[in-house]
Amino acid sequence: MINAPVSISSLLSAARPTISFEFFPPKDVSGFETLRTSFAELQRFNPDFVSVTYGAMGSNQESSLAVVKELSSKVPTIAHLTCIGATETNIQTLLSEYSQAGVAAILALRGDTPKDFVGNPLGDFQTANDLVQFVQGSSFEVGVSAFPEKHPESPTLAHDLAVLKIKQESGASFAMTQLFFDIDAYFELVSAARLAGITIPIVPGLMPIANAKQVLRMADMSGANVPGHLVERLNSAADEDAARNIGMNFSVELAKGLLSGGAPGLHIFTLNHHRATAELIETAGLA
Repeated sequence: MINAPVSISSLLSAARPTISFEFFPPKDVSGFETLRTSFAELQRFNPDFVSVTYGAMGSNQESSLAVVKELSSKVPTIAHLTCIGATETNIQTLLSEYSQAGVAAILALRGDTPKDFVGNPLGDFQTANDLVQFVQGSSFEVGVSAFPEKHPESPTLAHDLAVLKIKQESGASFAMTQLFFDIDAYFELVSAARLAGITIPIVPGLMPIANAKQVLRMADMSGANVPGHLVERLNSAADEDAARNIGMNFSVELAKGLLSGGAPGLHIFTLNHHRATAELIETAGLA
């Protein structure tokens, strides 16, 4: 177990850019084995930290907790935590479990309501900031989400920045972005955030485009804009291998551009597989 949790914000504020990975809780034994294999393969890159996602309304709470406990014994781990539909008692119980596991930080999120949910999903927490304030009362460092192309439910980017500033004032010490493919959107977000008085590190989340159809589908679901020229090239690719090459080349250039432009690091969405992430790191010269 990691006895003294590492400060994620300190890592992100250091001169050297960080490399980190996101994993999600698998649904079955086979999925766990895939995750373990991928994590083992990616450990050779000495990640600064990893994060583990958490389902809407705690839908995969037990699986998420199991992954967090396993990974936090090997590398600084951020546990995602959603609060919609949750009670303070439930969240406190999870925080106690995470504390015992040596978790480095909590990524405090509101979360989404499952599509088939009926009724009022709100519990003891109305917003992500309510969760930030609650977690801040514990021993954990707190991170929050940021949206280069604004939150799908937000009226404007300015509104997003106002919310992010409130979270910073409530104790959040770093932010992690949702997936995006427009490098200008990220740097415009950071620039606007600094002008608004937001000083916390904002680490970009990057999803390697190894499976074009899957990534484009996820981008559509999240509201992330995919540059038209990239979509055109992917759609006109001769086959899946050609599309993969186009997507990975784009991802490598995006990674290089983010770091050369001053991003504090890269948080790579692995989708619990190692091949594309390893290729991205090696091809971009990040190893």
